[in-house]
Amino acid sequence: MDALYPRVLASRFAECFRFYDGLLTAVAGAHLVKGDEAGPYANWDRDGEAVLALLDREMLARVTGVALGTAPGGESDGEGGDKDGGGRDGTMLVLTVDDVDRAAAVAAAGGGRVVAPPVARPEWGPTCRTAHLRDPDGNLLEIQSY
Repeated sequence: MDALYPRVLASRFAECFRFYDGLLTAVAGAHLVKGDEAGPYANWDRDGEAVLALLDREMLARVTGVALGTAPGGESDGEGGDKDGGGRDGTMLVLTVDDVDRAAAVAAAGGGRVVAPPVARPEWGPTCRTAHLRDPDGNLLEIQSY
């Protein structure tokens, strides 16, 4: 059992599923363990370790009674957060890959939006390269290589 793994709460489950399935399987070497784009849950592993779990936001809200999509100030926009992720960036997922440019292209083709294109970041590490994007649900993701 994994002690810790990231879980994305998705309002647009099918779109997020297609985005992560493409990115994780084509670029990160993960495989789908459970679920499909119908939801409400899916998870991917690599080498027996969890890489990511995806969970339908509305289902979780119904099951737990927790109001999701609330901005840090406690105000909800009524839509589960805005489509650009504003007010919901308490967490950023980071995915380490061999080829940042390819990963960014796969992510964009899968419905993501590149918000900072691939670039060398020597100030973060001598060989560091990153790109930042948002998945179809507005969650922020950093793709990096070293």
